[in-house]
Amino acid sequence: MKIGVVKEIKTHEYRVALTPAGADELTRAGHSVVVETAAGRGSGLDDEAYRAAGARVAPDAASVFGEAAMILKVKEPLADEWPLMRPGQIVFTYFHLAADRALTDAVVGSGAHCFAYETLEVPGRGLPLLEPMSEVAGRLAIQAGAKYLERPAGGSGILLGGVPGVAPAHVLILGGGVVGTNAARMAAGLGADVVILDIDLARMRYLDEILPPNCTTIYSTPMAVREQLGRTDLVVGAVLIPGAAAPRLITRADLGLMQAGSVIVDVAVDQGGCIETCRPTTHEEPTFVVDDVVHYCVANMPGAVPRTSTFALTNATLPWVKQLADLGAARAVTESAPLASAANAIGGRLTCEPVARAFGMDWTSAPDAVAATA
Repeated sequence: MKIGVVKEIKTHEYRVALTPAGADELTRAGHSVVVETAAGRGSGLDDEAYRAAGARVAPDAASVFGEAAMILKVKEPLADEWPLMRPGQIVFTYFHLAADRALTDAVVGSGAHCFAYETLEVPGRGLPLLEPMSEVAGRLAIQAGAKYLERPAGGSGILLGGVPGVAPAHVLILGGGVVGTNAARMAAGLGADVVILDIDLARMRYLDEILPPNCTTIYSTPMAVREQLGRTDLVVGAVLIPGAAAPRLITRADLGLMQAGSVIVDVAVDQGGCIETCRPTTHEEPTFVVDDVVHYCVANMPGAVPRTSTFALTNATLPWVKQLADLGAARAVTESAPLASAANAIGGRLTCEPVARAFGMDWTSAPDAVAATA
């Protein structure tokens, strides 16, 4: 199969979907790879490295979309890319469709076979293609939060870890999954006072065992959230329902409980956000202020550290890229349960139930969609 890698065009997105080492593995497996020129430049990977790995370098995205049977990306296709998708073409990337009806309509209307990294599920292993970027985002959330707590950045002027004789910042993390756990580790390592809210008692027992003593777990209820906000300096939204829109855990009214200059980092923004006042921002303009609370809602946080993120992403995605290329879309859906779980749209049919629920749309199972397009 001919596999295409295009340059990301989202604002300040520097990641690329495949490293030269990944291109080498795919060509050794009998596939061919075409890469848009400068696709890897933001991650420190030049065209020559891809050529040395056996890939061909194409002049633009239109060329790559036009000739490749499978397109690899990092972020969702943007409006300029929608017309380049075609019926029967495989697109494998982070889609996060539940946060964007226009994108959902576009990918369904394209007739392409759209497989989403974030919904690929493996029994006992969770969401292996979401995990590496969740690790990066969780750690970055604390770095960003610490920066925007600084007074010149609009914050209240609190040092996350405090100093002897001065209390550290209070960090509230909504969700104890991969993002939340990594955020907690970073915040705790800097000396902050950390509280994690979750509703999974087994997960909270696990977190109690692995996290340091300055981390506390509390069962999440609306009242528990409100009780914490009055003393919280930094909130990290880390809630995930695979494929679905994130639940709203903090309302506009709740912001009145927070101190002026407090910071919210909503990592769930690419799934609609778990804070009512959240709206997607970019690395170019990462923050905005509502009711004296600084909001950091960058939808592609790992793009700020592309060298780390690109290698971490390829490490996780490459085995599934190879399997999808080997099988093709139809056989992948019928022979691989994980790849079937990644199928969000097949041949003009929406195949992800949580997305359908988010928008009140019709949907069909991926196997049924494959059968209908046979």
